Amino acid sequence: MTKMSKSSEKFKLEIGNKELCLEIKNLAEQASGSIFVRYGDTVVLSTAVMSPNTPSQNFFPLTVDYEERYYAAGKIKGSRYMKREGRPSDRAILNGRLIDRTIRPRFPKEFFREVQVVTTVLSWDGQNEPDTIGIIAASMALSLSNIPWLGPLAAVRVGRINNEFVLNPSVETQEESEFELIISGNFKKDELIINMIEGQGDEVAENLIVEATEFAKPYLKQIIDFQNQVISKFAKPKAEITKENPEIINTAKEFLKGKLDQILFERDKDLRNQQETDLKQQLIDLIEEKYPNQISPRVLFSLFDDETDRVMTKNILEQDKRPDNRNSDQLREISCEVDVLPRTHGSGLFSRGQTTALSILTLGAPGDQQLLEGMEISGKKRFMLHYNFPPYSVGEVKPMRGPGRREIGHGSIGEKALLPLIPKAEDFPYTIRVVSEILSSNGSSSMASISGASLALMDAGVPIKSQAAGIAIGLVMDEETEKFCVLTDIQGPEDHHGDMDFKVAGTRKGITVIQMDVKISGITQEILKIALEKARKARLQILDITEKAISKPREKLSPYAPRILTIQINPNKIREVVGPGGKIINEIVSETGATIDIEQTGLIFITAETEDSAQKALKWIENITHETRVGETFQAKVTRLFDFGAMAEYLPNQEGLIHISELADYRVKKVEDIVKIGDIVPVKVIGIDQQGRTNLSLKEMLKDKNNDGGKTSFPKERGN
Repeated sequence: MTKMSKSSEKFKLEIGNKELCLEIKNLAEQASGSIFVRYGDTVVLSTAVMSPNTPSQNFFPLTVDYEERYYAAGKIKGSRYMKREGRPSDRAILNGRLIDRTIRPRFPKEFFREVQVVTTVLSWDGQNEPDTIGIIAASMALSLSNIPWLGPLAAVRVGRINNEFVLNPSVETQEESEFELIISGNFKKDELIINMIEGQGDEVAENLIVEATEFAKPYLKQIIDFQNQVISKFAKPKAEITKENPEIINTAKEFLKGKLDQILFERDKDLRNQQETDLKQQLIDLIEEKYPNQISPRVLFSLFDDETDRVMTKNILEQDKRPDNRNSDQLREISCEVDVLPRTHGSGLFSRGQTTALSILTLGAPGDQQLLEGMEISGKKRFMLHYNFPPYSVGEVKPMRGPGRREIGHGSIGEKALLPLIPKAEDFPYTIRVVSEILSSNGSSSMASISGASLALMDAGVPIKSQAAGIAIGLVMDEETEKFCVLTDIQGPEDHHGDMDFKVAGTRKGITVIQMDVKISGITQEILKIALEKARKARLQILDITEKAISKPREKLSPYAPRILTIQINPNKIREVVGPGGKIINEIVSETGATIDIEQTGLIFITAETEDSAQKALKWIENITHETRVGETFQAKVTRLFDFGAMAEYLPNQEGLIHISELADYRVKKVEDIVKIGDIVPVKVIGIDQQGRTNLSLKEMLKDKNNDGGKTSFPKERGN
């Protein structure tokens, strides 16, 4: 094939009142396929590369990387000693997973060569999100390459502002939107086939999700047609996929006939796994004996999975028989409880079948918020949900090396599900962290963690709007006949051998998070409607159970939770609280044990382990920042003496003058006759001059104390 020149060719489409530009530059000429995609001033480069070798493993080794570059946003980030990008941010990992879930179902099942798709953000305008652009770019890079792939795919973001749908809302307008939904898919004739959905919102009704997909439909069609124009002109011929000997395949299928039913419907997981391992080995031995060295075990393992998929689909579609004998709408057995750990601030245990999530909540000071620093975002996060999936939860032995992409993804969906329910900082100033420990997993652990976290929030006394629950909806489908069945509450085998994982979480009022990916080409809007309705019914059933464990947030926080008091001061007095070099605030922290966070507005948060410590620090700050008024009285400490009077500290670092004429209700010859340095004396504020200087009086206090008008001297109290 003639080598393409490096000259640029651009193709443009007006979409959402902005220009989508596909630019073929052929700069990454050693990649199998590449494309520059621009929307507004956001530009991404996507490349796709296929390995020349077929690996021996029995799964498709696809790697999808999403690379953020600080230069794209005109930023230099990092520590003083490291100024280059390091580990991908959580946002970058989530965007990579978004692209992965979109493109993965479109690779042929018999294709096993290693593929890597890298999407790099080269320019970000601060308005147009690069994630949906990255999906389109990945679609084009694969479509233009020689990699076998059944594309293209289109993606858009839909928001809803002032009861109207908005296409690809800008970063600014997203804050006004009641929900946002990313939709990806293709078309079969004129019917939209959805293969990925992800979104979040504030208790959104199910019908709005369906309406959003209908709104997106014409725009998705435009983007698909636009891509096809470019593909028809520049796409490389697709690499051929080696076909296996049909005689061997038929022999393997004949051997497996009738044997997989028994294994698939074995209730005991350990026994099922052992039977599956034994049957796989018998299959390999048989084929190797009949056809020595003619087929890879990888192909047989893949065939084994495909046949298991077929058997499960057949049993469900023809007999409504699921692996654990439930019907298609039936939930697994659910149990839950709260207050399961003695010293934590809140805890909730949620079990559904063999999936168990233990969620633990910790309350912290405002200063405990997570600092966010990345290409697209800089700020703070006060609510966090972290998800842990230890190997023992699935009976495996693996090294534990910190959170991976799966843990970050499942933690994020739980966080998004609960965030709309979390009280505002001004009403509940705590930093909130929930950790979901998956103790046992047999499907839908991310949704179990949402229910468990909701219980923990209520147990801790966090005043959330309402309780939340999550459910995973599945699908089995015969793509030839288009006959299908939507499954409620899928477990492990149905997730692995089924065709869809549709996660929906929310409250009685509506949806807060939604995430769908498929293993087939996609689903119709009809299937989407059915799945949403089944998810709604299941969610209400779960809430009926969890609300029996705890129906509303506890009125009091745990005795082990910190106490937070707030005080609003004049911003001009912040320096007085801090003191020179932090001297004053450090003294308060040292003496009281409290943590003090000061905002530029003058709002101060005081966090302490006990109420007494917090109150002590609060009183200290009140004294420092107190704005004196005429007529107030204090116990003041004499600090300096002059011929004309005495200086006394009536509040921390605030002194006033007691003129010699105000020391007593008679003529005083010497100041020392009445007060000495260190004396603690009662004083009254009698004036504040234009320069803010305070005048104090003992005499006025004497009048208040002695109403007989006699010449009675004050008894003097000695101070240290």
